[in-house]
Amino acid sequence: MAASPGAITNADSASGGGEEGGKDVKPFTPEKAKEIIMCLQQPAVFYNMVFDWPAQHWTAKHLSEVLHGKQIRFRMGTKSTDTAPQFETACNYVEATLEEFLSWNCDQSSISGAFRDYDHSKFWAYADYKYFVSLFEDKTDIFQDVVWSDFGFPGRNGQESTLWIGSLGAHTPCHLDTYGCNLVFQVQGRKRWHLFPPEDTPFLYPTRIPYEESSVFSKINVVNPDLKRFPLFRKARRHMVTLSPGQVLFVPRHWWHYVESIDPVTVSINSWIELEEDHQARVEEAITRMLVCALKTAENPHNTRAWLNPTELEETSHEVNCHYLNGAISAFFNHYGTSEVVETQALRTNIAYTNKEELNVHNHVEVEQIGSHSLSSETVKQEATSPFGLDLVPVIPSSQKPSSERGGIFENDGEDFVSKNGKSFGKLPNTKRQRLMSESENAVVEQIASDRTVALSQTFVSTDDLLDCLVNPQVTRIVAQLLIQGRSM
Repeated sequence: MAASPGAITNADSASGGGEEGGKDVKPFTPEKAKEIIMCLQQPAVFYNMVFDWPAQHWTAKHLSEVLHGKQIRFRMGTKSTDTAPQFETACNYVEATLEEFLSWNCDQSSISGAFRDYDHSKFWAYADYKYFVSLFEDKTDIFQDVVWSDFGFPGRNGQESTLWIGSLGAHTPCHLDTYGCNLVFQVQGRKRWHLFPPEDTPFLYPTRIPYEESSVFSKINVVNPDLKRFPLFRKARRHMVTLSPGQVLFVPRHWWHYVESIDPVTVSINSWIELEEDHQARVEEAITRMLVCALKTAENPHNTRAWLNPTELEETSHEVNCHYLNGAISAFFNHYGTSEVVETQALRTNIAYTNKEELNVHNHVEVEQIGSHSLSSETVKQEATSPFGLDLVPVIPSSQKPSSERGGIFENDGEDFVSKNGKSFGKLPNTKRQRLMSESENAVVEQIASDRTVALSQTFVSTDDLLDCLVNPQVTRIVAQLLIQGRSM
């Protein structure tokens, strides 16, 4: 389908970069690319950074030849216009080869095998979240075809990557990843990304059911929302971009995203980049895991399909989860040590975050539309602003209405919502969305940090320790407010 006027097309992305554009030098050195990634607080698309990667030729057909008939699991979803999200727990799964997938997807004359019960006009298929390590376990040389070192991460390649292969309409429910930031290389076909900033979390109605470690889901189908049930979603600031082959999308930490395939076959490769904040996030995730598993298995130990995401295959016993929690806490202190300065800063950050979230819960404060601002320091601002041009493009807020107001979720207008104006974009200002800590809060933080000078490596976190925190009156007050808010929907 022809692109609308002003849209960025595949031809645009190819011109001026790589061998076709006469350039053999990438627009950013690995050091510069990493500097940009570590500073940006807004999604952006890198152009002309992967033109020499062998993985650019990894079409589904090529991969079917490489995998030689190996069976992989496909998630089967319906091409529905329902307002409810299509979570992975509600999908069916089939084991099939890529040859069978391509036959089902492209040639409807003789459908047999695993896809025979799925009408192509009514279903989509997604081989998602496929780790290279298990997928290419006997072909490890292929890891070198993915060169994340070009983005400033030496030694990172396919071994730290996952593969995604889908048909038209295949998608992931809207969610945020609790760990790291994300780099996504589009290989074949196009995917449309709907992104929302972390500050809009209250407007996305977050949930941990279905449970998957490191994934917080939204209760909303963001392409066809039920605005009567979820009215605050109107305040969410949607950013949209159509990612085309040869482009790499950077997704900052804790940005919500819904991703849909808008071409008959799509292939993507991604890698999550670890961040300093992940050490505390792993403790938070371990607490969540322990709680969810304890309550849900007590409710019905034989019906995990209703709440446990199919990608979450690890054992869920209380003993295992308690060990997991202690491992996360040990790793945290092994990384930071017992430095009072480090612990005090971590506690200050946590209290500031809690205060901000409490304000959102109480008042549903609408976050201001914030424009582009400077990065974390003047030096970084001066260094990082100059390269923003044709080869690094910000994903800007979109004025496009949800599909419920524009005619259906499978509408494919070919538009690309990226602007190539080269405007500076960086860290959002904190002054209008953070509360200052009171003197009493400072005193609490300092006292806790002082108490932690004991030999923490010898401290075991028990179930009672966790309960003491969870039933703290401050916590239960917030939980009660959230429950009341949830029942009023």
